[in-house]
Amino acid sequence: MALRTTLAATVAWLAVASSTAWATTVFVSNEKDNTVTVLDGDTLEVKKTIATGQRPRGIRLTPDHKFLIVCIGDDNRLDVIDTEKLEVVRSLPSGPDPELLDISKDGAVIYVANEDDAMVSIVRFSDGKTLAQLDVGIEPEGMGVSPDNKITVATSEATSMAHFIDNTAHKVIANVLVDTRPRVAEWTRDGKHVWVTSEIGGTVSVINPNTFKIDKKFGFDIPGVDPDLIQPIGVQFSLDGKLAFVALSHANRVAVVDTATYKVARYIILGQRPWHLAIHPDGSKLYVANGLTNDMTIIDVATQKPIKSVPVGRLPWGVAVMP
Repeated sequence: MALRTTLAATVAWLAVASSTAWATTVFVSNEKDNTVTVLDGDTLEVKKTIATGQRPRGIRLTPDHKFLIVCIGDDNRLDVIDTEKLEVVRSLPSGPDPELLDISKDGAVIYVANEDDAMVSIVRFSDGKTLAQLDVGIEPEGMGVSPDNKITVATSEATSMAHFIDNTAHKVIANVLVDTRPRVAEWTRDGKHVWVTSEIGGTVSVINPNTFKIDKKFGFDIPGVDPDLIQPIGVQFSLDGKLAFVALSHANRVAVVDTATYKVARYIILGQRPWHLAIHPDGSKLYVANGLTNDMTIIDVATQKPIKSVPVGRLPWGVAVMP
């Protein structure tokens, strides 16, 4: 009964939120096409396809929404796209093989996972100066800056750890062992926990940043689906923080999780290998990149049902939504 009440309240809140009109733009990085697809967030028509360097993966908007920063894995750099001109206007150093990144809340500093060199590069956005390079575990991928801007969490796939970085001191202050092949580190909106997905372990670890302990670990069970195919990757929270949406990769689903109980309320069937996802600024829609069907599925958050899929480039990877 408690789960039903929580979900009903969330759906009601989302229905009110979705009544506000937003003009949005959706960006999708296409790893095999070396492009970023730009779509109108409401009509879902392609506005432009932007050429980038080789193998674009992680993408993030700056807090002022003026720029989109793209990890260019095979060119060892970050491409900076002007979101008004819709073109690459400059590039920044990233360290070797950048995969995912995050940005400080004031937009001044970029934190980059360097997959091949087991380190995190900390780069100043204004002039591209590398402020620090920190050793972490093998094959770092996920990067998540805390809401208070004090800590960044990096995940290392081969070491199966979440590394907590002090953003002022530029040093690793804790290492937390999680399940096999952690991918993403996503902070809850209140900053009380960071969720770390483990692709091969099939679990999500909910870590307390004050104690550096795992407060909760949960997995997924889909009838008729081989457990080895249930591979949690990307995470997004509803605007009220009561629901989490977890992309399950080769299970071809997104799980809807109640954040109070950590129970799965629903599995939403999508295209093949949903990877990363982003939420509409008003909370009404979820945009999910499906890597193996070369499309993006849009989910209505209130009904928790897919409403449309649109083609993008080959091997879509990262998603960002700009109001």
